[in-house]
Amino acid sequence: MRKRHLLPLALLPILGLVQPCSAQFAATGTTTLSVAVAAESAISITTSTTTLSEATGAGIFGSSYTGTTSFSYKVRTTKVGGSGSITVKVTTDFLTGGPSVASPPVPADQVTYTCTVASSGTACSGSVNASTASETSVATFATDAHSATGSSDAGSVSWTVPNDPVYKTGAYTATARFTISAT
Repeated sequence: MRKRHLLPLALLPILGLVQPCSAQFAATGTTTLSVAVAAESAISITTSTTTLSEATGAGIFGSSYTGTTSFSYKVRTTKVGGSGSITVKVTTDFLTGGPSVASPPVPADQVTYTCTVASSGTACSGSVNASTASETSVATFATDAHSATGSSDAGSVSWTVPNDPVYKTGAYTATARFTISAT
C-alpha cells in the first residue's frame, strides 16, 4: 500500500502557490467618473388662475376678455437631431351659456392665444385657436437647445375670449393643460 502525502492547504499561500484575494493599496488612487446627460424638460405654471377681463375704459362690449398665463421651464434637447415643444390643450371647457373652446356660438367667438418664450425656443406664430380635441403649439425647441445656465426660462400665453352679448351672465371656468417635451 502506498502512502499519500497531502500538503496542508494552509501552507499553500506561504509557499506562493495561491495568491491571496485582497485590494492593492497605495498612497493615492483614482476612479473614472462617468455621466450620461440626456434630453430633459420640465415646466411650472406660475399663474395658477388666469383671470380674463375687459380692458379698462373700453366701453360696453368694447373689448374682448384677455388674460395672461405665465410659466417657467427648463429644457435641454439632444445635440444632434434633438427637438422639443410646449403644447397646451383645454381639458375642461367653459360651461354651456358662456364662451366655448369646442363649440363657440359663432366662429368669430373662437378662444385664441398668442405666445412668448425665451431665446431657447421659438414661440407660436400669430394667434392660435385653442382646442379641446388636440394639443396646440406654444413653443418649439431646436436641436441642442438649452435653458439659461443655472436657472429656468420664462414664457407666457395671452388668452383672448371675444365679448359676445349672446353669453349668459355668470362665472365660467375652463382648464388648460400645458405639456413640455424634449428629445
